[in-house]
Amino acid sequence: MADKEQAEYFKELSDAVLDMDEERTVTAAQDALDNSIDPYEAIQNGLSDGMARAGQLFEDEEYFIPELLMCSDAMYAGLDVLKPHLKATGESRGTVVIGVIEGDTHDIGKNMVRIMFETGGFHVIDLGRDVPPQRFVDTARESKADIIALSTLMTTTMDGMGTVVKLLNESDLRAGVKVMVGGGPISPGFAKRIGADGYAVNAAEAVKVARELVARDAVGAA
Repeated sequence: MADKEQAEYFKELSDAVLDMDEERTVTAAQDALDNSIDPYEAIQNGLSDGMARAGQLFEDEEYFIPELLMCSDAMYAGLDVLKPHLKATGESRGTVVIGVIEGDTHDIGKNMVRIMFETGGFHVIDLGRDVPPQRFVDTARESKADIIALSTLMTTTMDGMGTVVKLLNESDLRAGVKVMVGGGPISPGFAKRIGADGYAVNAAEAVKVARELVARDAVGAA
């Protein structure tokens, strides 16, 4: 299938989400499946792209919370169609504790990353949103997690990510637990500054980074 044709399916999904149109999103998702579009790519390049565009309009104060919520409803409607067709790998790649840092209740991006992690073969423990730093560390200890994945869309809560790393450093877990960060205001420079092990710009990249971190840890332990 030509790239241009694929791009048209992705654009229709993205536009439907941006236009807050659940019915149109469902139709576009089914149309993509019927035409052999990879569901993973449809989610990443269609639904996720639409939410990213909506997020930008929110930042620009052209969309507000009600519009953002309706966009997310459309995205989830499309996910309901596409997710059953994702082909999860049968190989276990490790355990990830994921959540939105304390003070932030925006979990749309986190939910996308969780779905991609699950599809990528990771066991995921989702702590939800507005999660205190200590809870990430406690859960990582209880679950023997390989990775803690932190998300935020607010600059005012970014310091909480650094607190998680600090708590890990003060514990006996740091050597065996990697920390990943992501979200709208997060940058590679910030991730490095707080001592995080990885940064991802989107859900698909998050899976790639997580796999690299786990593989690197396995090599180091060998």
